[in-house]
Amino acid sequence: MQHIVCYSGGHSSALVALDVAHRFGTRNLVLLNHDMHFSVEHADIKRFKRDVAEHLGVPLTFASRRNASQDQFDVCVEALAFKVGSGSELCTARLKTEPFMEWLAVNASQGESVIYYGFDATEPGRIQRRTGIMGALGWQTDYPRLWADRKHDSTETLGIPRPCTYGVFKHGNCIGCLKAGWQHWYIVYCTRPDIWLKAQWAEDEIGHAIHWDGDKPVYLEDMEPKFAVMKANGIPATEHIPHQRFWAHANKIIRINVVQEALPCECTS
Repeated sequence: MQHIVCYSGGHSSALVALDVAHRFGTRNLVLLNHDMHFSVEHADIKRFKRDVAEHLGVPLTFASRRNASQDQFDVCVEALAFKVGSGSELCTARLKTEPFMEWLAVNASQGESVIYYGFDATEPGRIQRRTGIMGALGWQTDYPRLWADRKHDSTETLGIPRPCTYGVFKHGNCIGCLKAGWQHWYIVYCTRPDIWLKAQWAEDEIGHAIHWDGDKPVYLEDMEPKFAVMKANGIPATEHIPHQRFWAHANKIIRINVVQEALPCECTS
């Protein structure tokens, strides 16, 4: 049996890799990753992926993209859209889902492979959705963070620090995630002006906003003066302040209609 771990670079996916290796060994273990562009995937996430893989003695396997130089904004501008189909983010489709399915078609066999995800007991909706989608396509899935006998709860116990990005963000998503709400994008505004400007460029090129308030587009350009006021008044740039408390504090300074987040990315934990 081939054991394929959706190895995102997030802490949960690393724990899954460790637990699958502990239960089944590493002979048929695949650490399948989307190596996102260095401009939006922090170097320390790339370090973390390598450290865990080296600890297991298993090479990283990459589901290759057609153009590895593209980030989430590039693929959207190329398609002149942020979303596709029923409203799913185009970046997920182009950068992750399509390369993943293409890799499976060539390198894995239904009935002889299990695909492992890092979803845990707090995410029943994601588990049900992923099981249904992959099952309908003929693939078996499993979720080691639900195993009663799981062995690993932290990579730090192995001497492998999790990515430094967890000091600010809650997930290993791309910085400038198109599914993220304003709290994430406030961090981008404060800490990554290069990504903020590229996202503005993408909105201008496509002619649509990344974020919508109901049926009204809200462009990053519109948010810039509001975020500047928040920053000047010392609102911390972090996702570790609970959503409601963060905006309760911010809205005492300047009124912002909060955008509902769609985090995390389906293949990221």
